[in-house]
Amino acid sequence: MAAAAAARIDRGHRSVSLLGTLTGCRAIHAAPKSRYDALVAAFLQKGGVKTAVLERRHVLGGAAVTEEIFPGFHFSRCSYLLSLLRPHIIRDLELKKHGLKVYMRDPHAFTPMLEDGVRGAPPRSLTLGSDLASNQREIAKFSQKDAKAYPEFTAHLEKLAGAIHPLLDSPPVDIPGVMTGSLKKRLSAAKTLMPVLKCGLKLGRNVPDFYEIITAPIMKILSRWFESEPLKATLATDGVIGAMTSPSNPGSGYVLLHHVMGELEKEKGAWGYVEGGMGGVSQAMARAARSYGVDIFTEKDVEQILVASDGSAKGVALKDGTEINSKVVLSNATPYVTFRNLTPQAALSSEFIRAVDQIDYTSPVTKINVAVDKLPNFLACPTPDGKPGPHHQCSIHLNCESVEVLETAYKEATNGHPSTRPMLEMTIPSVLDPTLAPPGCHVVSLFTQFTPYHVEGREWTSQEREAFADTVFDWVEQYAPGFKKSVVGRDVLLPPDLERIFGLTGGNIFHGSMSLDQLYLARPLPSLSNYRSPIKGLYLCGSGCHPGGGVMGSPGWNAALTVMADLKRH
Repeated sequence: MAAAAAARIDRGHRSVSLLGTLTGCRAIHAAPKSRYDALVAAFLQKGGVKTAVLERRHVLGGAAVTEEIFPGFHFSRCSYLLSLLRPHIIRDLELKKHGLKVYMRDPHAFTPMLEDGVRGAPPRSLTLGSDLASNQREIAKFSQKDAKAYPEFTAHLEKLAGAIHPLLDSPPVDIPGVMTGSLKKRLSAAKTLMPVLKCGLKLGRNVPDFYEIITAPIMKILSRWFESEPLKATLATDGVIGAMTSPSNPGSGYVLLHHVMGELEKEKGAWGYVEGGMGGVSQAMARAARSYGVDIFTEKDVEQILVASDGSAKGVALKDGTEINSKVVLSNATPYVTFRNLTPQAALSSEFIRAVDQIDYTSPVTKINVAVDKLPNFLACPTPDGKPGPHHQCSIHLNCESVEVLETAYKEATNGHPSTRPMLEMTIPSVLDPTLAPPGCHVVSLFTQFTPYHVEGREWTSQEREAFADTVFDWVEQYAPGFKKSVVGRDVLLPPDLERIFGLTGGNIFHGSMSLDQLYLARPLPSLSNYRSPIKGLYLCGSGCHPGGGVMGSPGWNAALTVMADLKRH
């Protein structure tokens, strides 16, 4: 993970990377200065606070990085798509000026079927994009009723997702402040109710629908709207992506909402490829931060957060023995890494430590990065000339013929076994971005579920790792014969690998499960929902905080606002 507080920009964390990450190049200085106002980044620096960013790895960005794993092949090794990064952050930091470029995808979803074609025709497939009429024609292959209902469903979902936006860009309601203290302080704290009121006003009479979708199994919602299995399964993937849950479990509705509430270039719910890979986000943030005077350092592994005799944070100690003093320390690491690995345990109460130990980091994800020497050719949409078709730019959903396939894959993992027919999301960003692979070759991302952290209660063996990857490739081969022969190299990242390399506790890409008991006022714990820790001057700013995971930036933005408010008061 990153330095002391982690360092990561997680899947995007804003400019306030912290004690740990951001992204960019080596710092202007060969070594950190001995004194800073804060170990954070751009927004604080803009606010007049001298800041520094410390990254443990040689490459900046935490989980939002680009790495050349095989010669000539550049991968978004962990996070791989952009949508949730808040538009005001892109504007405020002028990220486009600093090099951020995103390739829009249209169509955006492709679900081929494993079936025999009729009268020599290829197997059916479902392709969805921005054109509503085209979507209806695609859905009508499976159900005329669903084709008719789809426009109303997307409009309904967009309304619910749009209502969340006021909650993303502000800390949760200050309940203690509203309830206690002087009248002046209570009135000031009451301002934190405004985002909730704005959300409610946006929802209007849809408040009950909003409550239902954030608490219900996504299948309860989808089955009310649709009847065709391929459509329901394709939509249900957004309800379980990155989460150890099934479409039939309560809370999966919110996970879907979380993944459709973003936007790119003012297109609601759109996801795109960052030019040069996801490291392009982190590099743009680093350039913005450096332009404001932030010092950024790589290969600075934080050993411990320093706590003064009065119980406040006073800086960090690096593993090389260097000590850096600071008035404020922000950690972009997971809450577990921050409080169990980096903070002196004597500075924390036993009750708090027990609470931290109870945070759920269960992950179902294995990420496989694949270098290929030719484009996959799908039976359901053949391209024999080797040239990309519109479907190649999509998120390609394999093993999504029915919801039952997803349910079975989930149940196998909960029993301690990797799925024998895993849910697969394939993306091929080099179809739109030629900078990622040599001519004629491509980089393929396989985001797979479900794999447990332990196999039958023990660690994975190297044989089991390769066997699972072989299983994934065997399934891809059924949809796109010749895929296995095209493979030049593969990088298999099980949940323990995601933890070891990127600091993602449990391999959880969200810095903690996005379950109802770990959202908003309870993210990551009720006592930590305002980004402040029990250690004065130590803050959380990563995806483990509200509003949660994704290359979003909101946790860092909100944490920076909190820090600046505290510094102003004191």
